This record gives sequence, C-alpha cells and structure tokens, in this order.
Amino acid sequence: MTTVPQPTTPDDPTAVSRKKDHIDLAFRSRVESGQLDQRFYYEPLLAAHPAPGALAAFPFLGKILRTPIWVSSMTGGTALAGKINHQLARACAEFGMGMGLGSCRQLLYSDEHLPDFDVRNTMGADLPLFANLGVAQIEKLFEQKETDRIPLLLQKLRVDGLIVHVNPLQEAMQPEGDVFKRSPLEVVQELLQRFDFKIIVKEVGQGFGPESLRALLQLPLAAIEFAAAGGTNFAKLELLRSSAVKQEIFEKIAALGHTAVEMLGWTNALHAELGERCRTPNLILSGGVSDFLDGYFLTKKSTLPAVYGQASGFLKHAQGEYAELKAYVAAQVRGLELAGAFLKIK
Repeated sequence: MTTVPQPTTPDDPTAVSRKKDHIDLAFRSRVESGQLDQRFYYEPLLAAHPAPGALAAFPFLGKILRTPIWVSSMTGGTALAGKINHQLARACAEFGMGMGLGSCRQLLYSDEHLPDFDVRNTMGADLPLFANLGVAQIEKLFEQKETDRIPLLLQKLRVDGLIVHVNPLQEAMQPEGDVFKRSPLEVVQELLQRFDFKIIVKEVGQGFGPESLRALLQLPLAAIEFAAAGGTNFAKLELLRSSAVKQEIFEKIAALGHTAVEMLGWTNALHAELGERCRTPNLILSGGVSDFLDGYFLTKKSTLPAVYGQASGFLKHAQGEYAELKAYVAAQVRGLELAGAFLKIK
C-alpha cells in the first residue's frame, strides 16, 4: 500500500500533527459553564501577547520586586530546611520575589542550624527577606528580659525585619503548646515600642477577623500577612497529633477561620474608614492561594499595595532539583503576564 504524503508548509511544519491532536483532544478539552471562573472578564482584543519579563517592577517593603509574589514562611528545624530555604532563595533571586523564613526560634540560643537559614548571599541584598518568630516566644523573651536576642538574630541572618506569627488556636491544640499570658496585640505593641526594625504580623492558617484587622491596621507595621483559611491549618495539624478524644471535642473550633477574599473585603472597608489612622501600608495576601489567578484577583482587588503569598506550592517543588522549582515559578510568572494582558477583574 502506497503512503500518501501529507501536505505541509515551510512556515507550519507541525500543522498535520497539531490538527490530529485537535481531533483527538476535542472532547477532553470541553469546559462546562459551571467550570468557568466568574471573577474575570476575558478581553482578547485589547493587548498583544506580553513579552517575557513584562511584569512591572513593584516597590515593596523598601525594596523592588520584579514579581509580586511572596514566598511565605514554611520551614523550621527539619533535616530538609537548609536545602529548601536555599532553593527558595535562589528562585527569589532569579525571579525577583520576597521571602519569609520559617520559625527561627532555635537560632535565638544556638548557631548550630544557622547555615540552614542564612540565605542572604543566595538571595542577594536587593530583595526583602524576613526572619520569623512566634508571638509566644517573644512574650517569653520579654518575661526573661532577653529581648536583645531578637536584634542579634536579625543581624546574623542579615534580614530586613521580623515576621511575628500569631497562633493561639495552634498552641491550644498542640500537645506541648505554649500558653499566652498576654494578648498577642499587647506583645506586638510592646515590640513596636522597643524596636525600630520592620515588623510583619501574620496568622498561621485561619486568618484574622475584622476587629483584629482593625487593631493591626492602626499599628505602624511594615505589612500584615493574611495566612487565611484555605491553606495549611496549623491548629488542625496540631490537633491531629493529639488524642482521639481531643480531636473529637475540638474538631469544629480548629476548622474555624476566614478566607482571603473575606479578609480583603474587611481590610478594604477598614482602609477607607480609618483614613490617616491606617498606618500599615502593605499586605501579603496568603492562605488558600493556589495559583496566579487567585493571586492576580486578590492583588488587583486590594486598595492597599499588595503581593500574594504561597507556601505549599513552593514547598512541594523545592524539595527536588532546582530545575523543577524554576519551571514552577516560571509558569506562575507567565500566568501573571497573561492575566495582566487579557483579564479584567469583575
């Protein structure tokens, strides 16, 4: 049997295979109306394909980001922490992102694990990098009159400031959790009074209600990070480490929280209401942010300058070879470029 040659054109050598793919994949590529993302208008006529590198530079925390993404705090004290932190810092340097380290508590009293967290040389001096301590640890340092350990920690890590993570439900669910003797707000206020380094306050996976946001926005913080419900819930995580009886009793309260969309609505309203009394100038919109579409939507909705944060997505791809992490971040960046060209927020 004679094979009939398929027609091709010099400028379209894949035409035959591409058309065959279209036939084979036509039914699998159908999108039902219920699957459409209702947050956006798709405007295909108004822009050309954006060139790689089309994202505008973004001033944030006194430095300039090339990509409005924040690598949210996630590792601390594990065997993989060093590799993960340095891989993430390398990606930040390559794509121009900011980064928060995981809990640096163990570095307060020992430099044994300092190489796992000391990523400034990897990241470079021109991007924001923040250390991280729990509010319970800071309260203890106040009690023990050891607060000088905090600026020493920041100095040896060469960071731009401190993230204070607030986690009362996590500590209550954790079998070996700390007990707060003072409200987190009082501890943060005292920290601001004693020191002049930049401070970010974040939750750990359940977010902040409107009155907590009202209080934080009136403090001279560098930023608030939402860490909203929808991502990793550390109260639930710690509860899973507890007895079966405790899990049954506290299951519902551990699952409480607020989404990033809900929190952003409150924050925008509070920003308008407070006016000049709103002293926190930036937001990191994290918690349940799974991809660039979530991040694009939230940052465009915010009335305060905002970047979006991710943790689990980066963590998943940072444990293997750097090429895997690089490909993941590059895809997120390209998605943001395409969204900026063709999508408008409803």
